[in-house]
Amino acid sequence: MDRKTERVERNVSWEGIGDIEGGRKNLGETMPVLVYRLMFYTIKDELLDQFGNEKTIEIMRNAGRSAGTVFAKNVLDLDVPFNIFINQLQGTLLENKIGILRVEEMDFETGNAVLTVSEDLDCSGLPITGENVCNYDEGFLAGILEVYTKKEYNVTEVDCWATGARVCRFKANVVK
Repeated sequence: MDRKTERVERNVSWEGIGDIEGGRKNLGETMPVLVYRLMFYTIKDELLDQFGNEKTIEIMRNAGRSAGTVFAKNVLDLDVPFNIFINQLQGTLLENKIGILRVEEMDFETGNAVLTVSEDLDCSGLPITGENVCNYDEGFLAGILEVYTKKEYNVTEVDCWATGARVCRFKANVVK
């Protein structure tokens, strides 16, 4: 986790995102999901062509983890009890139109959880391909959980819109 955290600090910063409000005075900070997905999936397709499936999944998870780490450190209050943290995370994901988060299961002893995201930015509405596609989201959720708990997480998508489910379901397990 330290190597990845160092990389995040070195290459990805909240300031590096820029002054969106000042730079987009007329267009604002929102854009259609179709534009986001066009960018996202063309980049993912290029990664697949150049590096293959396994490496692409690794890259997408790592990128998501970096984003989740920066997001958590700059948007979320990390000094609140878990239930308040989850409540604010749900509100922030909803407000930013990333998805609707629900905690299905939480084991407070182990830190392991099952989370669902409906209306997921990355995949809700995609055609059914039979494959889980939310590797970026796996990393994003792991990064958020790691920053809050100070424990390393492995997050794996077990249900996805692209496999026929109508929510994305993730198992989040603390790495021992």
